[in-house]
Amino acid sequence: MRIARFSIDGNVAFGAVEGDKQDELVLDIIKGIPFADFELSGTKVPLSKVRLLPPVLPNKVVAFGRNYADHARELGNEVPDAPFAFFKPSTSVIGPGDEIQYPAFSQELHHEAELAVVIGRMCREVPRERVKDVIFGYTCANDVTARDVQKREKQWARAKGFDTSCPLGPWVETDLDLGRANDLTVQLTVNGDQRQLGRTSEMTHSIEDLIVNISEAMTLLPGDVILTGTPAGVGPLNVGDEVAVTIEGIGTLTNKVVKRG
Repeated sequence: MRIARFSIDGNVAFGAVEGDKQDELVLDIIKGIPFADFELSGTKVPLSKVRLLPPVLPNKVVAFGRNYADHARELGNEVPDAPFAFFKPSTSVIGPGDEIQYPAFSQELHHEAELAVVIGRMCREVPRERVKDVIFGYTCANDVTARDVQKREKQWARAKGFDTSCPLGPWVETDLDLGRANDLTVQLTVNGDQRQLGRTSEMTHSIEDLIVNISEAMTLLPGDVILTGTPAGVGPLNVGDEVAVTIEGIGTLTNKVVKRG
């Protein structure tokens, strides 16, 4: 099931996305929230009549860096032996169609296409065999990075945590099993030209590795997001660019880059 979060007539709701053709998609409005038992209302609205929002509002976004060997090497970095985590604040999250604002303090903005894992229940110290039980679903992400700031400041709070630096969407796909999620095509285009192409099977540390690692240290909450790393091919974004992340079995997340302020 594809679960979207949307706004219509000033109201925010969740809905199940139905249909196959983009121009024929409809939303069956969900009674309640999708992290608990819910029912479909039977009230349906065309997707074209709503504004899609970020599919979740995470308490925290835990991102893992250098999780694809080729990407680590393209930036001159070593591949870490253990998962290497950092945070993006909830204020960095935007949805499909929202604008990525080019920060005034950077001259080198980069795209990073990523598979995002959405947590479905409160959990801590998750054993490997239970990882599948705490996952709600998967969505597309773009870990937008001020690369020059990342290099200059060493730690990544400003470089990866600025407002609009974490596009998510267009919805959460809940029907992917963990085995398939560990082998999906991830690609990114800028103005229609392919920049990144890889598979999640190329990750140094699997989805299980990442969730076991971070849940050893902290409690994960429903709606929290885990970013699993980006394949090689990262590169510049400029004002006016349209950037699209497409992940097999999930969908496409599209955003435009604008000048901030």
